[in-house]
Order: sequence, then structure tokens, then C-alpha cells
Amino acid sequence: MKAEIALDRAAAVPEAQTKVRWRIFLMMLFLISINYIDRASLSVAMPMIAAEFDIGPAAQGLLLSSFFWTYAFMQIPGGMLADRFGPRHVIAGATIGWGFFQAIAAACTGWVSLLVTRLGLGAAEAPIYPAGGKLNAIWMTQNERGRGATLLDGGAPLGAALGAMLISALIALMGSWRAAFVIAGVGTVIAGFWAWSYIRNHPREHPGVNDAEAGYIEASHAQELAASPAVTSGRVMDFFRYRSVWGMFFGWMCFNALFYGLLTWMPNYLSKQHGFDIKQMGGAVFIMFFSGFVGELFGGWLADKWKATGASQGKVLRTLFGIASVIATVSIYSVAKITDPVMVVVMLSVTLFFLRWCGLFWCVPSILGTRARVGFLGGVMNLGGNCAGIGVPILVGLIVQATGSYYMALMLFAAAGAGLFVCSTMLIDYDRKLPV
Repeated sequence: MKAEIALDRAAAVPEAQTKVRWRIFLMMLFLISINYIDRASLSVAMPMIAAEFDIGPAAQGLLLSSFFWTYAFMQIPGGMLADRFGPRHVIAGATIGWGFFQAIAAACTGWVSLLVTRLGLGAAEAPIYPAGGKLNAIWMTQNERGRGATLLDGGAPLGAALGAMLISALIALMGSWRAAFVIAGVGTVIAGFWAWSYIRNHPREHPGVNDAEAGYIEASHAQELAASPAVTSGRVMDFFRYRSVWGMFFGWMCFNALFYGLLTWMPNYLSKQHGFDIKQMGGAVFIMFFSGFVGELFGGWLADKWKATGASQGKVLRTLFGIASVIATVSIYSVAKITDPVMVVVMLSVTLFFLRWCGLFWCVPSILGTRARVGFLGGVMNLGGNCAGIGVPILVGLIVQATGSYYMALMLFAAAGAGLFVCSTMLIDYDRKLPV
């Protein structure tokens, strides 16, 4: 009798949810960090490569920008692949693919063959973000997607903070940039197989997900589906008829104009303008980008907590994007006026802390599109961001060369922050799913 009562009580206790979705997004944080470490490896090794292959500044510029040519071009196709085959296949395949190109770069005998491997690296890395956005739509509830988005995108500042340190340490340890590239590439391929073994396209497919977690996710998605348009056009090109899509595209472009500008030119700026040596510069860059990583996680947590109180996602995202873009713009503008090196690093860290709140943009594809179109919209958004990745480093170089100063380059970054404010607070309707 007592045994029967105990069994009845156990049956009455609700099953505790498993937390597989959070482990998957911690894995995505790790994969995106590797993504940025691998793409930064060429910049770190460039002095050795330039000396070995006897290449000048023009060829170095081509090598450094070539990654973004195929990376930008493959964004929309990568997103469509995620919609067609599911994020598991695309994430694992992309990671294994870019690890392969990272490793075979060690066999290059000149800058042309190295450029080919960079083109391959860009093409292979391209689908990871759109597929991650698709994963966010499938695995996270509406009140968790802020944290999901910022875990996904948080690998960018974390990888930027750690990348130079890790690759330079590998080069110093192995005494060869080639050996460092092989180790990084093989490690990435192993990570790709790990991703394949753990990620699934749907919660019910994962052996570690119990009924409580799957049911919780499905209940949220059913509520979201009930609010979706009853009729859709079925033509992806119809997305471009809507202001929200263009706001998403140009907003992410402005965000990346500022972020990639800092990523590519701040080390040079600190060295030339403020006299930082290599050790000081490495420490400053780590502090700046790690501040961005902390800011990104905080922004995602804040967004989800606020939405959980009943606030509309439109109110939450407009407010947070508005605060982030205003503070980032004022901070980067102030850098142009400050002469104290310590305060410059402080203000650059403030810029990145608030700017990286905008990693929440990776919620926007799942807000605007039905689940079948999230990958495509993520590709459209990241295409805009990486057009900035192609153009801004070149434009900044031309400005610095023409003016002999970084002042106008910093004003360009401030203008990008203002553009981010306009696009994220005025152009996107966060409360309407598009009927496409």
C-alpha cells in the first residue's frame, strides 16, 4: 500500500525539464568563437607570411579582404540550405568545411594559393550564422530567443578577444605559422563532428530531451503559430517589399560597419595614435572585445527578463537597440576628442559593451519570418553586415591615407552608430510577422 502511494505521489510531481537547448547554444557560442579565431589567424600570421612570400601591402590587403567576398556572397544560399536541410547538417558541414580550408592553407606556396584557401574559408563559414538563427527559431521559446541570439552572436567578440592570443601562442610554440594553421584547422574539424553528434533539427529528435522540455518548446511555438499570418505568398522575393526587411538589412550593415571597423583598425589606431607597443595593444584589444562579450550576454538576459514580465517584444527591442546605439555612438565620437590612452581604451570598451547588445538582431529573422523562412532572412541580414565587412576596412584605409589622421574614420564609425539607431528603432516592425 505504501509503495502504491509513493508511486502515485511520484506520478503527480511534474517532470523536471531537461536543458538541452541551452547546451546546444553554449556549443554555438563555442563554434562561433572558433569561427572568429580561424578567420583572424591570417592577420596574426601576416608579418611572417608577407616575409616568406615576399608580398607587399596591396597583396596583403587583397588577402585580408578576400575572406569577405565569398562570405558575403554565400549568406543567402547558406540560409536557404538551412531552410531546406535543417540547421544540424549545415552547421556541422560548415564547421568541417572551414576547418579543412584552414588546415590546407599550411600547404600554400604563394599568396595566390593562399587567397584561394581564404575564399574557401569564407564560403564554408558563411552558413553558420543563418543556420544558427534557424536553430534559435526551432529550439527557443519567444522569451528565450534574446539569450539564444546573444549566445549565438557572443562568439564574435569572444573569438576576437581570444583569437590573436591563441594563434600567436600557437605560432610561438610551434615556431611556424603553417603548423599553427594545421592545428587550428584539425581542431575545427573535430568540433564539426562534435556538433553533428549533438545538434538535432527538432527537440523531439534529440535523445537527451525529455517530454517536459519538448512540450514546453512546442506549447510556445503553437502560441506563436496561432499569431502567424494565415495566408503567405510563398515567394521569398516578396520579403523585399517590406520596410522591416530593409531596416533589418541596413541596421545590421551599420552595426557591422562599426564592429568590423573596430576589429580591423583599432590595433593600428592604438599603435599609431597613442603609441601602444605590441604587449599593451594585445591587452587593450582583449579588454575591449571581452567587454563586448559581457555586454552581449547581458543584453540578451535583459531582453528576455523584460519580455517575461509581459512587455511587448517591440517595446523591448526598440528600447534596448535605442540605448545601445546612442551610447555606442556617443562613446566612439568621444574617442576622437580624448588624448589620454587609458580613457581611450575605457571608451572603446564602453562602445563595444553597448554595441554588442545588438546581437539581439539575430532574433529579428524569427520575428519577421515564418519558421520555414528564417534561414533565408538570416542570410539576407548577414549579407548586409558583410557588405560592410568588405567595404569599411578599405574605406577607412583610404580616409587615413588621404587625411593622415583617424579623426574622419572615427566620425564614419559614429555615423554608422546613428544609422543603427534609425534602422533599429524606426524602420522595423517587431510586432508583425510578414505574410511571405
